[in-house]
Amino acid sequence: MKRSGRVRVQAAAGTEGPDLSVTVNGLKLPNPFVIASGPPGTNYTVMKRAFDEGWGAVIAKTVSLDSSKVVNVTPRYAKLKALAASGTKAEVIGWENIELISDRPFETMLAELKQLKEEYPDRILIASIMEEYNRNSWEEIIERVEATGVDALEINFSCPHGMPERKMGAAMGQDCVLLDEVCGWINAKASVPVWAKMTPNITDITHPARTALRAGCEGIAAINTIMSVMGINLDTLRPEPCVEGYSTPGGYSSKAVRPIALAKVMSIAQMMKAEFPSSSNLSLSGIGGVETGNDAAEFILLGANTVQVCTGVMLHGYGHVKSLCTELQAFMSKHGFTSIEDFRGASLDYFTTHADLVKRQREAIEKKQKVRKGLASDKDWTGEGFVKETETMVSN
Repeated sequence: MKRSGRVRVQAAAGTEGPDLSVTVNGLKLPNPFVIASGPPGTNYTVMKRAFDEGWGAVIAKTVSLDSSKVVNVTPRYAKLKALAASGTKAEVIGWENIELISDRPFETMLAELKQLKEEYPDRILIASIMEEYNRNSWEEIIERVEATGVDALEINFSCPHGMPERKMGAAMGQDCVLLDEVCGWINAKASVPVWAKMTPNITDITHPARTALRAGCEGIAAINTIMSVMGINLDTLRPEPCVEGYSTPGGYSSKAVRPIALAKVMSIAQMMKAEFPSSSNLSLSGIGGVETGNDAAEFILLGANTVQVCTGVMLHGYGHVKSLCTELQAFMSKHGFTSIEDFRGASLDYFTTHADLVKRQREAIEKKQKVRKGLASDKDWTGEGFVKETETMVSN
């Protein structure tokens, strides 16, 4: 039987102003900002830095039992940049990686997780794990990782590249039959809360999320990166990132993916609200292009309890959590919110069907005797005024 999460108290980045603390699966975080599994949680040194800067929690880079099978290449990142105005630096809006899970010895990572828990007993440390389709392997990795004292487990069912032939990562997360069986093994063995990390590379993300929750997982994390090809170098005709003239599709992140991530989180939150209404102990962690406190507010408004950041740390550093907290508190003060729960999920009820939008607009026009904004029909478009006509139907 799983033990209930231990309530922990710690100093927080952004302690003045509205209360940013959140309680997730019994674990109390000083703020909702969590280091996502990846390079920012790759070893003891960087995770220690994250704790010292005030991040709400840290999820270590994904580990497996046999790191000898994990071989990374360099370069393994590629950026998508916006066009820069004269004299300004181009803004990074997209980031692709072809990086695998941790290539460090499993025993080394275990020792560092244990050391972190000994030095920071009141901080929330979450291990990310991934294994093959083998019950004994899952039971072994859970037992050995839990022995370090970590507070929870995040299961990587979502890495979009590397080792699909071993049914690892997204290859497992895209197969609900397989996912149900493996989640059953995991939750029968685990004694700490379990989060299932979802892949967006699937038609309907609510299917695996529902499967994981029904199989006993306490939380869902979404989304992992989106399968992508960053681009082709038009001078060399080779794809990026380029390794000895070749490349492979990788995971896409950064601010360009945020609208997609928001849609996936919204779908999962609606499903959880409708199908697990009495399960207040379940949680949702939003991931995807968070670089500001306002970005985080959007995920929370759609039902997220916590918000994870990975690429944002790689672009702005660990100290960026202070800005995130300050900006989120400014948003809360603007609306009179005193806690995260005051507005979590507040925007979910404003999503509906297109047919309902048509009905609502018709009723509003009839009631208020107002002319519909924009063109009434496709026949009214003109070539000469096309841009202005388009603008009449934009909402923001």
